[in-house]
Amino acid sequence: MQEAPAPEWQVAHWLNTPAPLTLASLRGRVVFMVAFQMLCPGCVSEGLPQALRAREAFPESELAVVGLHTVFEHHEAQGTKAALQAFLHEYRIGFPVGIDESDPENAIPRTMQAYAMRGTPTTLIFDRSGRLRVREFGHLDDLRLGAVIAALIAEKKSAAEGEVVMPAEASGERCPAGGACG
Repeated sequence: MQEAPAPEWQVAHWLNTPAPLTLASLRGRVVFMVAFQMLCPGCVSEGLPQALRAREAFPESELAVVGLHTVFEHHEAQGTKAALQAFLHEYRIGFPVGIDESDPENAIPRTMQAYAMRGTPTTLIFDRSGRLRVREFGHLDDLRLGAVIAALIAEKKSAAEGEVVMPAEASGERCPAGGACG
């Protein structure tokens, strides 16, 4: 598990939110982020529908669901804000979606680089303190995802030491030991 908060997202534009979001602004809630591309079949058939199901299953006061449109291929076809707005409208995606900031020296967008994502869809789950607890490339089973989110929501901070305490059997730890997730 990562000890320090994860790096901030590097987002060029936000959609479906009145103000830009930051990981720091969401502290106190568990954050489920799905990194996707419009032309990614797994994103359209699995990643985004799963994010919508998570949004329905947990209260917004406990879980923030966020999308990250991270385009690393077919830039001409899916790399515009207008194209993404139309896509979100057609697929009825109402949760906030950030457009990953491009890197002029690299085809891989900045947040995708910062989190060492291998492709899309990628699921990122942050605890209430902003620490990256899960980074999963591809589809994560709904039951496992629900268990991890529920366990992170249930975490309690120790009043005496300010530590996050979580039952070991529910940790859902997906990051390698030593904090290599972020």
